[in-house]
Amino acid sequence: MRKKFLAVFLTAVMTASMLAGCGSSAASGEGAGEAPADSGTEANLTEEVAEGESAAEAEADAVTTVGDPNGTHMECWSFVEAHNTFYAKMVEKWNTENPDKTIEITFTTYPYSDMHTKLLTSLTAGTGAPDICDVEMGQVPNVYAGLDTWLYPLDEAMSPYAADMLTSRLDAYKGSDGKQYGAPFHVGATVMYYNMAVLEEAGITQADVDAVVTWADYQALGEKYLEAIGKPDGKYWTSVDTAGVDWMWIAMAEYGEDWTGGSSDATANVQLDSVKTMLTMQQDWINSGLAEVSPDGHVDLEAGFQNILDHNIVSFPKAMWYMSRFINYMPEEKGNWYIAKCPVFEEGQDCSVGIGGTGTVVTNQAADTALAADFLCYAKMSPEGETMIWEDLGFDVCNTSLWSDDAFAHDESNQYNTFFRNYPYDVLNSIKDQIGTIMTVKISPTINEQFCNITLNDVLENGVDVDEALKAAQDVVALEQ
Repeated sequence: MRKKFLAVFLTAVMTASMLAGCGSSAASGEGAGEAPADSGTEANLTEEVAEGESAAEAEADAVTTVGDPNGTHMECWSFVEAHNTFYAKMVEKWNTENPDKTIEITFTTYPYSDMHTKLLTSLTAGTGAPDICDVEMGQVPNVYAGLDTWLYPLDEAMSPYAADMLTSRLDAYKGSDGKQYGAPFHVGATVMYYNMAVLEEAGITQADVDAVVTWADYQALGEKYLEAIGKPDGKYWTSVDTAGVDWMWIAMAEYGEDWTGGSSDATANVQLDSVKTMLTMQQDWINSGLAEVSPDGHVDLEAGFQNILDHNIVSFPKAMWYMSRFINYMPEEKGNWYIAKCPVFEEGQDCSVGIGGTGTVVTNQAADTALAADFLCYAKMSPEGETMIWEDLGFDVCNTSLWSDDAFAHDESNQYNTFFRNYPYDVLNSIKDQIGTIMTVKISPTINEQFCNITLNDVLENGVDVDEALKAAQDVVALEQ
């Protein structure tokens, strides 16, 4: 049974880069909790772990120890070095504010696949797990399989901050028993990015963009743009993805649907009205020349960045953590881009969905579980921690008390506040009650693998009938239920 479980876990690792999340091999793990593809590694690891070997003599990318050597010692693992750098800063703040319960933490950064494999192996064995560990959204179902046998609930530790935290984001990291096991880094709220510098050259104003409410409005504005520039070859209004399901998540959130059924024991159904409507609309856009298929499958890879830099597309939806991609990979676009709400299919629908992320956990193997939980929630939920997350990582934080704090949301020294034409938190505040949640459960890797490998390519590249493609996808998903 243990061998089968670990093999399933490692299969999920292989498909994690396809999950609707922050993942991208191009981004090299910086600042978004990425799930980079690592082809060829997981199959070997599956065999080793199935034979009972510890996968987990994984070679660390970085190790550092920070804090009070006389305090409680802890271990923290991550697959993103920037996350551990953030935690290290928070250790110093914690020790200053809590001289009676100081801590020292050794931070270890591992490659994505190695870390998650090592974590699950340690949890299963009952020994060797860290006190605190990052868990990428796509791996949550695997790590949560042990619930409070493996993990320590955070409900009590987060109580000082819970009233200010965005409930829909916390829900994504709850266990099937209703307890909170993961602390999120960000909302991951999906918004629209518009290249206003290019649009203005075509006679389109910010007022025109702000007037977009529905996808029909969005399409009409795109048609106006293409007409204005003479529909040259290689220029499009937007691009659609074949290697990511973000667009499907947007549609489901707007309709209030979830193809997982919303929980691990529900029946998955990909033949939803929301998914069908979105795919039909995207297929029409491809056929009319309004949209292209994103180079390399989605906008979060090097080819996608270049496509944006070449102004081949001038608008697209993506989570707010994509702001860091502009800073890191497209700095010359500073001052050109405007952030707005996503269109909806029908007025009154939710207009956003939380995508991707890292839910950090405390394991039951921790030296002091309550202290580890208190530190973690302080680091990732307190105003002090959330301010540093925004400043250092560029994430849209979950502590909503900061969203309307002018010193935070309009800080002119913050590079994200000055990169775009408007303040990101002004947009986030305007959609505060319109951010949906799509659950990531044990069937999610199957759904995402099917869509990213077959369904989206069939519909958007090969023109396969949407109903036919979704029926084929449902047949595959049903086999894994």
